[in-house]
Amino acid sequence: MAWRLRLAPEHTTFDFFKYQKLTFGGSIVMTVAALLVWAVMGLNYGIDFKGGTTIRTESTQPVDIGAYRAALGTLDLGDVSIIEVTDPTFRDDQHVAMIRIAPQEGSEAVTPEVILALEGALNALDPAMVFPSVESVGPKVSGELILKAILAMVGATAGILVYIWLRFEWQFALGAVLALIHDIFITIGVFALFQIKFDLTIIAALLTILGYSINDTVVVFDRLRENLIKYKTTALREVMNISVNQTLGRTLMTSSTTLVALTAMLIFGGDVIRGFTFAIAFGVILGTYSSVFVAKNIVLMIGLDRDKPKKDAPGSEFANIDA
Repeated sequence: MAWRLRLAPEHTTFDFFKYQKLTFGGSIVMTVAALLVWAVMGLNYGIDFKGGTTIRTESTQPVDIGAYRAALGTLDLGDVSIIEVTDPTFRDDQHVAMIRIAPQEGSEAVTPEVILALEGALNALDPAMVFPSVESVGPKVSGELILKAILAMVGATAGILVYIWLRFEWQFALGAVLALIHDIFITIGVFALFQIKFDLTIIAALLTILGYSINDTVVVFDRLRENLIKYKTTALREVMNISVNQTLGRTLMTSSTTLVALTAMLIFGGDVIRGFTFAIAFGVILGTYSSVFVAKNIVLMIGLDRDKPKKDAPGSEFANIDA
């Protein structure tokens, strides 16, 4: 017999509603607490949102972000972001980096003296390095970035709402979207609580969490929809328990393998992607939890019309759409 790794027994009969006051109630409390922390403490915005100055460097030597950061460390520049820029049109010996510096105390842009000091520090590291452009980003542009980030989150959530509504029923759509909002708000609350830097990479991480969490929820909902047809006279709560138990092994295996990769990135990925990786890892754990303990509880609270013809019944307009 072939050996297969399992993180859960093949057949389980857990009652996922047994401690719903603790799990679902706890989720409500955590969401409210996250909003309060966010409102009171605010977020530690990175320079993507605060504005500042962007300096482009070019050299024939490979970009060494650690060495760049060490060279600039003595200048007391505050929040500095260094990323390597790659482009297929670059020459083989053309190595480009973008250095972003947050506004200095009392001014919206970095002073010429600071820029000269920065160039001197990097030229001491690599005398052949040149600085082809220096650009300042003001608060207005940063405000526009925040607005676009919010619109991206709202647009992604609205798209998911429409998709789940068309694929399942409106009760499923509402349950899934509220579970996603629960995931996002708690993740942002953690960033506010620990004042972890919040920049555009975190927005990318939050959008990734939306995609991951809805994937887990759709798997549970898809099995629930099948079981609603199979167990027509069984109580909705029991059908939900059966569905989550049947998908539990898949859910745990997917989440665990994803977390293994994210843990490696968190440990060895360096400071540049640490916030991004932490946000996704936390979101994966939260998304797994919400797909089991939050989304279906909301659907149970709203209720389903089980006598209504199912959208995936043979001959319906949605019969051939894959989840």
